[in-house]
This record gives sequence, structure tokens and C-alpha cells, in this order.
Amino acid sequence: MFHHHHHLRRRRRRLSLYQFLLLAGRRIKPLQQVHAQIITSGKTTDLPLLTKLLTSACAGHAILYTRQLVFSVTNPDSFLFSSLIKTSTNHNFPRDSLIFYRHMLSCSTECSNHALTAVIKACASLSALGTGKNVHSLVLVHGYVSDSFVQAALVSFYAKCNELGVARKVFDEMPQRTLVAWNSIISGYEQNGLADEAIGLFNRMLDSGIEFDSVTIVSVLSACSQVGALGLGQWIHEYINRKDLHVNTTIGTSLINMYGRCGDLIKAKQVFESLDLQNVVTWTAMISSYGMHGYGMEAMEVFHLMKLHGPPPNSVTFIAVLSACAHAGLVTEGRLAYASMIGNYQIMPKMEHHVSMVDMLGRAGLLDEAYQHIQDMNPIKPTAAVWTALLGACKMHKNISLGVVAAENLLAIEPHHPGHFVLISNIYAMAGQMDRVEMVRNVMINKGLKKQVGYTTIEVDKKTYLFCMADTSHPETDKIYRYLDKLMERCREVGYTPAFESVMHEVEEEERVHALRYHSEKLALAFGLLKTGEGSIIRIVKNLRVCEDCHIAIKFISIVTKRKIIVRDKLRFHHFENGSCSCLDYW
Repeated sequence: MFHHHHHLRRRRRRLSLYQFLLLAGRRIKPLQQVHAQIITSGKTTDLPLLTKLLTSACAGHAILYTRQLVFSVTNPDSFLFSSLIKTSTNHNFPRDSLIFYRHMLSCSTECSNHALTAVIKACASLSALGTGKNVHSLVLVHGYVSDSFVQAALVSFYAKCNELGVARKVFDEMPQRTLVAWNSIISGYEQNGLADEAIGLFNRMLDSGIEFDSVTIVSVLSACSQVGALGLGQWIHEYINRKDLHVNTTIGTSLINMYGRCGDLIKAKQVFESLDLQNVVTWTAMISSYGMHGYGMEAMEVFHLMKLHGPPPNSVTFIAVLSACAHAGLVTEGRLAYASMIGNYQIMPKMEHHVSMVDMLGRAGLLDEAYQHIQDMNPIKPTAAVWTALLGACKMHKNISLGVVAAENLLAIEPHHPGHFVLISNIYAMAGQMDRVEMVRNVMINKGLKKQVGYTTIEVDKKTYLFCMADTSHPETDKIYRYLDKLMERCREVGYTPAFESVMHEVEEEERVHALRYHSEKLALAFGLLKTGEGSIIRIVKNLRVCEDCHIAIKFISIVTKRKIIVRDKLRFHHFENGSCSCLDYW
């Protein structure tokens, strides 16, 4: 009888301490008072009570106190560590999560799947590859290979650490693939520039009947942006409308970027105007979309509206604005924007702002001012990108002497970049200094440098096809080449002549003709013209700058096929129609 009463009294007191803990919530002072009571009432071995105290303190961001507290617990169990590691990961204390994990191992406590999942997440946010691999081996030891949460966390971890091969292996071996696992592997490929892989996996995910969510949508729209997959991007937009999903600013911005980068500015603007909420990223995406297409005045109009009705522009907004001015030759507007960035918004110029300014002044032929801008950049040291912008402008305006200055500075910074040698070789060739061309060529051979491989992608029926120069991997290669030869013949009849300057100068005469004829953008274009109906717009995406010869050729192709052709290169868009390009040959 006595024993029974004693037991009830003990339970009541424990309840009251637990209730105090619940009342304290995450506030550090009341938590410390309860901690004092726990000590005075001799409850220091009451693990459920201590677990609640620790997780509350951690959730209240009193992380130092939590750390001291956990090391004073004499007999911690698996549940305590699980709760604490989960809480510290979820409240963005990944380093502490790993400290608690190591303490758990030193206490020889059993690892739960919850603890391991949370530790792997912490490793992912810290990109701690070594620790993550150790945790993975524990996963194997403890037999959590079939635990879909642990496995999904591993996929995400390896993807974030750019170990895509391992991420894919874990993913492929999962008995049950969760949405989190699909999202992790798709976003892993997309963020590493492997958009085709990401899109392929998304199609597999659809086939396996998994319902995707907003995280998937953002990743896949970004992948569509990379390769210009407008058809798939539109399908996702239609899906969003069909399912009546809320278009928040993140999805809205993804849609604007996708339409902008896939060449449909009307749709981009419609999405922009339909959003209830527009933040600085949304406004910047709209400015950037106009800028890439060379629509500088429209970009400046949006910027003007942003200053009147939107949030204050940030550093990235000004990169978009200055880049738009550079592509459209709006020098006065660019100078004003640059001055107001520093004067009105106290934003100090970063390297990208300087590159845009040099690009803008250089394209407009103000080469001395562009060079002066570089010299006035102190204390910032000019990077390769700044000199490349100047060198490109020197090539455009045939200013050989300044081109050589830019070239020498460029090589001093990046002596192993093949693209620089190609540019420099072209500068010397224009100046007729063939001995210098020979010298640059020999340097490239000695250093074993090869020009970056150019490729072009085109989307037909929601599938993306990739072409390289003189590519023969496509099953319909013969048909494509025959069609392209006929097409170029028709172009020659209406006045096209190849611009040999576009090919590295060491190539022999016949080879030059061959190399130009079968550039990747011409092959992709021929394929698109073959596969799509009369009058439909052709859109292609190139990973490098479009070459001078292809630029001329595509103008003629737009005449003989009566098609509108939209080309996105590394830096901007070109809209070809009736023999002229929207860039006004200003690229």
C-alpha cells in the first residue's frame, strides 16, 4: 500500500516538472530554472525529462547551453541522441548535429534510423563528404539499406557534394523511391549543369506514377531553362494551372526564367504580371529576360517600374540592368544606372558589374573609356572575364593594339584557357600578323590545349536532341546532312558566302569549308527544319558564342525557309527573321 502511494507521488512530481518544461517552451531562462529543479529533486537520470529539456533548449537556439548539458548526462540513450540530432539539424545547427553524433558513437549507443537520416542531412548542408561516407558505412553495418528515409537522405547528400555517380547508384538501388529521393537526384543533375539527365529522370518519375511537388517543379523548370526545353516547360505550367497549384514567388520566378531563357518573352511577361507578390528576384528575372534578348528599352522600363512600385534593387538587379544596356547599346542609360547603384543604393560594384560596364563601353566602340574603366577598378584586380570583354570589343572594332594589351593581360591570368588563344589568334589574323598566329598555334600544341567543344541542343516533341560539330551520332545523320547541303546551296544562290575567319586559322582551306558547313548549330537547325511543320518557330541553344559564319548563314536560312529562328548562345538571344537578326549584328 505504502509503495503504491509513493509511486503515485513520484509520478505526480515528474508530471509537474514535465508540465513546467512544456510551459517554458523554448525560452532559455525558464528552461534553466526547470534544469535547476531537476538537479535539486535528484532527477538527473530521468532521460525522457532530460531529452525534452535538451530538445527545447536546442529549438530555442540556446546551442551552447545544449552542448554543455548533453555532455553532463551520465547515461544518454538512443532516443535522447535521436531527438537531439534531429532537432539540431532541423534548426540549422549542422555542426552541432555532428558533435552530438560523434558523442553518440563514443557512448556506444545504438544508432536509430532517425539519427542517421538527420546526420546525413547535416553532412549535406556542410558538404562534409568524409563524415557522410563514414555515416554511409554505418548505414550498411546497421542494415538500413531498405530504409527509404535514410536512403533518400544519402541521395541528397551525395548530389549536394557533386558525387552524382554515387548518388545515382544509391538511388538506383533503392527498393522504394520516395519523392524526396526523386527530387534530390533531379536537382543534383540540374544544379551540376546536366539538364538532359534531370529531364530524363523527370520523365521516368512521371512514368512511375509518383506525384511531384513544387520542389520538383522548380528543379525541372530550371533544367528546361538550361537546354531551352520550352515544350516541357509549358506542359509544367499547364499542369500547375490544371491542378490549381498556388504560384508563389519561387515558382513564379522559375516560370519567368524558363520562358525568358526559352525565348518566349510574351509568356514571361504574362506570368510576371499575374503574380500577387513580386519580390526582388522576380523583378530581376524579368529585367534579365528582356536583357538577354537585346530588348534594352523594355528592360529599362521594367527597372523604372521597379524603382517606383517594387522593392529596392539589389546587386544582382544591377548586373541584369547593366548587361541589358550592354546587349542593346544603351550607353547613357548604363552609365546612369552604374552611378545610381553606387550613389543612391550604396551598392559597391562587384566584378560582374565591371565586366558589364567594359562590355557595354567596348561594344559601343568606346574602347579607351572601357580600358580606363579597367584601370580605375582599384583596389579590385581585373579578372579574366574583364579582359575577355575588352578583347571581344577590340576584335569587333578591329583595334589591334589594344587587343594585344588585353590578350597579354588575359594570358597572364589564365595561361591554360584554350578559348583565350582562339580569340588572340583571331586578333592577330585580322591584323595580318600570320607569324603571330603561327606562334599562338604552336603554344596551343605545346601546351596540349584543345578548343572547347561546341554543341547545340534543340527540343522537338518535348525531347531534347544534342549535336556537336560534324556529328554523325544521330540515327538520321544522312538525311540531316543531305538536307543541310541542299539548304546551304539555296542560301548561296541568294547571296551567302562563308566567313572563313570564324574557323581557327591553322585549318586547311577544304577543311575550313567542311568545318563551317557542319557546325553544331547548322546541324541542329537542319534537324529542326526537317522535323517541324511549315511556319513553326525553330529554337536552338548553343553552349558557346554563335560563330560569325553561322550568324550570317542563319540569316539566309531564315529567308529561304521563311521561318523565324531563335538562337540562344552563351550570352544572349538572336531572333532571326527575313534575313535580319534582332541583335543588329551587335554581339
